[in-house]
Amino acid sequence: MNKRDSGMNPYLGGALTGLLLALSVLLVGKYFGASTSFVRSVGLVELSLVPQHVEATSYFMKYFSENAGIDWQWMFVLGIFFGAFLASNFTGSFEWNPLPEIWKARYGYKPGKRAVMAFAGGAVALFGARMAGGCPSGHGLSGMAQLTVSGTLAMVAFFVGGMIMARLLYGGK
Repeated sequence: MNKRDSGMNPYLGGALTGLLLALSVLLVGKYFGASTSFVRSVGLVELSLVPQHVEATSYFMKYFSENAGIDWQWMFVLGIFFGAFLASNFTGSFEWNPLPEIWKARYGYKPGKRAVMAFAGGAVALFGARMAGGCPSGHGLSGMAQLTVSGTLAMVAFFVGGMIMARLLYGGK
């Protein structure tokens, strides 16, 4: 099926993202970042099961000492999901497709394998970003907006890593 992508113009999407980031900083003093939401989510689950462990873990208490509940980043992640859904419907590009055509051509119709690979890739990216004291969106979007060296290096690494993985997974197709 050859369907022309009718998604949003990437330049318009980038400009809108930059405008939203500027408004976020101006209105509430927050730069974009999302991976702390994962830490909070895990901490909230663990807090309900073994609160003494969370209270004894400095990594969790770094985030829970001021606010042990759902914060603005958690709502930001929800906003990404719903915003993407609304934008794709608005541009007419929404399509429920469990597997991209390029995946099916290379690996067949194996949604479980795709889910495992996607989860593993996300887990590696998140783990690496947290080990470096940041997150992909924080370094990529907010770091670049502030013209930081770490943000620039992170974006270069994201693109180079993405190209290498695409080459490995799809064989240059």
